[in-house]
Amino acid sequence: MSNASINWFPGHMAVAVKKAKEAMAEHDIVIEVLDARCPMASANPMVETLRRHRQRPCLKVLNKMDLADPRATQAWLAFFNSQKDVKAIALSCKKPGEAAKVLTAARKLAPHRNENLKPLRMLIMGVPNVGKSTLINALLKRRAAKVGDEPAVTKALARYDLSSTAILTDTPGLMWPRIEFPADGLMLAASHIIGTKAYFESDVAVFLADILLARYPQALAARYGFAMNGITYRADGVGVVEAVAARRGYRLKGGDLDFEKAAITLLGDYRSGALGLVSLETPATREALAKTAATALQTEALATPQAS
Repeated sequence: MSNASINWFPGHMAVAVKKAKEAMAEHDIVIEVLDARCPMASANPMVETLRRHRQRPCLKVLNKMDLADPRATQAWLAFFNSQKDVKAIALSCKKPGEAAKVLTAARKLAPHRNENLKPLRMLIMGVPNVGKSTLINALLKRRAAKVGDEPAVTKALARYDLSSTAILTDTPGLMWPRIEFPADGLMLAASHIIGTKAYFESDVAVFLADILLARYPQALAARYGFAMNGITYRADGVGVVEAVAARRGYRLKGGDLDFEKAAITLLGDYRSGALGLVSLETPATREALAKTAATALQTEALATPQAS
């Protein structure tokens, strides 16, 4: 598997970033929608920079909690709720009534904006395909925002009057020019947040399989029956994908395992929830990732000859 970062920053996003920056000044709070399975990987650092610059409080909505490991979700809620000017909630915006939690929590962040003369102005942001449009439609109780299963469906700002005391402005799904940690790009790709042209499914599936093997081996056994069927495979991500191919009978002409088809199957099962409740990161794994990256940078700096 390549160690190179997966990056995806279509041309329209540069324009969208500029518009979001301008809109930030006219809104009271930022609602940032995150994927509950990988909250930090799906948190655009530009959102944090922009909202801190304007001193805007942030409601972090961990969407798709119905697909995430509840233990990890609780750890993330505690992590975010310990931060200044931040409130975090978890929900599944596809479930009726869940969206109401958003408006309730948002009003608590700006209690001075709750009347006709001073309606609460909310700017909703997030990476592509994280559920912003679905959440907006749930808040409006009608299909107004365009929803799709591909990243970057929304491409322009759109204003919605939720009531006489609440206004919501939608922004396009925003990525950032360079993803710092390669693991973040892989988590985003696994969660169908990055466009498919930016990565190889086989690389992403191996990364996902390594996580499943380490943290959710029972999910693999339950879904594919490795243990029950006596399938032997390498104890790593490559071996898991190979085992999926063997279990499902995915073969190429000549009899070799169809690794690519198995990779797509594994990714699809994770994305749909067929593998059960899975989270790709926790605050603890995030801290370990940052420490590893810092150590690597320090080692690289020591190894680089200094100019005289």
